Amino acid sequence: MKQSGNSTTKTITVTASIINTVEAVPASITAKQATLISSRLLARVDEIKVRSGDDVKQGDVLITLESEALHSKVIEAQEQVNSMQARNTEVTQNYKRAKELFTKQMISSFELDKSKADYQSNIAQLTAAQQHLNQAKTTLSYATLRAPISGKVVDRFTEPGNTAQPGNKLLTLYNPLSLRVEAHVREQLAVKLTLGQSLKVILPATNTTLTGLVEEIVPAANTGSRTFLIKISLPYQETMLPGMYAQVLVPAGQVTKLLIPSSTVQHMGQLSFVSVLVDNTPQRRFVRIGNKDVNNMVSIISGLTEGEQVLIK
Repeated sequence: MKQSGNSTTKTITVTASIINTVEAVPASITAKQATLISSRLLARVDEIKVRSGDDVKQGDVLITLESEALHSKVIEAQEQVNSMQARNTEVTQNYKRAKELFTKQMISSFELDKSKADYQSNIAQLTAAQQHLNQAKTTLSYATLRAPISGKVVDRFTEPGNTAQPGNKLLTLYNPLSLRVEAHVREQLAVKLTLGQSLKVILPATNTTLTGLVEEIVPAANTGSRTFLIKISLPYQETMLPGMYAQVLVPAGQVTKLLIPSSTVQHMGQLSFVSVLVDNTPQRRFVRIGNKDVNNMVSIISGLTEGEQVLIK
């Protein structure tokens, strides 16, 4: 501050400051935990219980397929098992009796061996029947498609009455709690990042700024763009959706800037100027300004030099 005559002239000295800079890198919101729902069977879609945007819990029924023929196969396999079990009771008793009679020398070894062979054959047939029943039940279970994770339905790609083809997607789900940011960061900046590092993430659509943590750095650069894929975990936000645009503020080193209070800058159309004290006399000086920094300070690109006195309004 300087005094001139009986009046007080408030000034500030232009000084150079070292500023940490960041680079805003375009990014997208993605779901770490996402899944496609598809059928293992060639069958008609009987019912779809969810629509886009619905919340589901793990194990909830999403889609049921036509399964009358599969139910019939399960019943048939169960009847075969019941028959083999009844037969098993009979041959087991026969084999037990044959061993007792053989011990008393009332039957020959040939008859004992035959009873034993019948017993073992029935055991093999019963095992095969039980395996066939289990397979039929497993195939029947494929007709009921359940949610493998808790989350939200993104989209459905079929309707009741359509034929589900094995492998073709029917629904897509994602876990809202697993949303994160993925950004391709140029190699000069990416190699300086570390796992667990905090980075600011801006969501322009909701005018939100979040703090995320670097959870993964893909250890290979894209040969075309010379960038690394960086994945950043975020705290849950209800307004976040997969595919939304985001910006990641990546540290870009330090620069030296001339900073003055933004209140000292006046504007005339597209021009900016300040009042500089030269030999105790205010003079108008046109300047070129940069971005506004913290604490309402503005950087000067040209028009001022370090050490000059700028009048404070």
